[in-house]
Amino acid sequence: MCLKSELILDFKKSRGTISPMIYGHFSEHIGGVFYDGLWVGKDSDIPNIRGFRKDLVEKLRAINPPVLRWPGGCFAETYDWRDGIGENRPVRYNWWTSCDNRYEDNAVGTHEFLDLCEIIGAKPYFAANMTSVTPMHIRNWMDYCLSPRGTTTLAKEREANGHPEPYVIPFWGVGNENWGGGGNMRAEYYMDEFRRYAEIMQNITGIPAIIENNGGKRIELFACGSPQDDYSWTHGIAQACHRSGKQMRGFAMHYYCGAAGDPITFTEAEWTQMLVQAQLMEDIIVRNWNIISGHGLQEHLKLVIDEWGCWHPGGSGPSKGYNLFEQQSTMRDAMVTALTLNIFNRHCEKIRMANAAQLVNNLHCCFLAGGENCITTPTYHVFDMFKGHQGAEAIDTVVTDNDDFASSLSVSASVKDGKTLLTIGNLSCTEDAVISLESVGLPLAAKGQAVLLVNDDIHAHNTFENPDAVTPVEFEFDPAQPITIPKAGIIALTF
Repeated sequence: MCLKSELILDFKKSRGTISPMIYGHFSEHIGGVFYDGLWVGKDSDIPNIRGFRKDLVEKLRAINPPVLRWPGGCFAETYDWRDGIGENRPVRYNWWTSCDNRYEDNAVGTHEFLDLCEIIGAKPYFAANMTSVTPMHIRNWMDYCLSPRGTTTLAKEREANGHPEPYVIPFWGVGNENWGGGGNMRAEYYMDEFRRYAEIMQNITGIPAIIENNGGKRIELFACGSPQDDYSWTHGIAQACHRSGKQMRGFAMHYYCGAAGDPITFTEAEWTQMLVQAQLMEDIIVRNWNIISGHGLQEHLKLVIDEWGCWHPGGSGPSKGYNLFEQQSTMRDAMVTALTLNIFNRHCEKIRMANAAQLVNNLHCCFLAGGENCITTPTYHVFDMFKGHQGAEAIDTVVTDNDDFASSLSVSASVKDGKTLLTIGNLSCTEDAVISLESVGLPLAAKGQAVLLVNDDIHAHNTFENPDAVTPVEFEFDPAQPITIPKAGIIALTF
């Protein structure tokens, strides 16, 4: 049996521009994200570029990562940036040592991370520690990174450490998860602290030479947003914002859709349950935006969803539990990715940025790596298939007979440079879907190119032993003819 629908593309109705920043990533010092993941060291026998795993960074660069968040996450709550510069770096307990008994040797610090961003072509987004250091400590970090060559003592120290010219770091988070590990604060107390920290941080970002180096724009500061669906935090931030200088340009909310059954051997019912949990992202976006809009703060609290993804029980990845929170990525995780990115595209006017958590050897990752091995996951392929949405104009779509969530289609469409990109996920794991395209405002093209990610087994995933178990296939299609999307399949149509 096939589920049949019409998919209407309304070229007359734009939803706004899809910011490339929606397709961002997150790299925290946790488990195996950096060490033996991204970072192998400059002297490693493993091919590397400035110490970073060559195969991984080249594949990451290929999906056009617009922004990379660092160093946390909760790691930021106890991070001292001075530990990660210069020679003879100290070994410290980090936030996660109590969970995995691993220590932080600070081999990757400010310079190394910014090297990584340069290699992959991503803008850096720093999460500043406002839990255990002073505002002046963060201001000094900004001075060290941003001040013009030869101007301040810290700029000269940066030059002595190998980088004479100032860095460009356009985004700074003022704290992280301050409702939890970031100080267990109430929203009102956090806003009092935010105002104090942001005032000191903004003082340096207003220096004309720093603005000029940042492309003529002020550096953007992001406030800590809500956890999951805690709208009381959003209300508290918005109310307190009225009594402040409104220095923020983003509301950094987090939503993990959790788990449903085993990461690999889940049932069909658990496939659907996982997608139901992921779909809650849309309600969370809309409800938070309604609160923000009700206070007239759209300019100051545009959504920054800087942690999102599945959070399965650890131990299913290749390290067998050594890397904290490491998990496999199956076709189900790929579908969560497609569903979520389609939601972001459809609500692009509300979203400043989003960052999938995490990049490698952890939650909802694009890569799994260890020793000489490095593979891409099904999640990676979705980012590759969807990358054409970056910077495109989102248009309205309507799907008929699409009310039953378990057998529905997740859809978004955009136009850029005269080309339409239509991305679809068939959420049913039991039935194929057949769609007929209809167009309003523009004629359909005579031919198109399709990329399909699918596997007969919904549990399929890539391993070190079988790295290409799940890979996309490409073929031409006729937009005027019905298109079949296999069960649990994800397709990107360009025409």
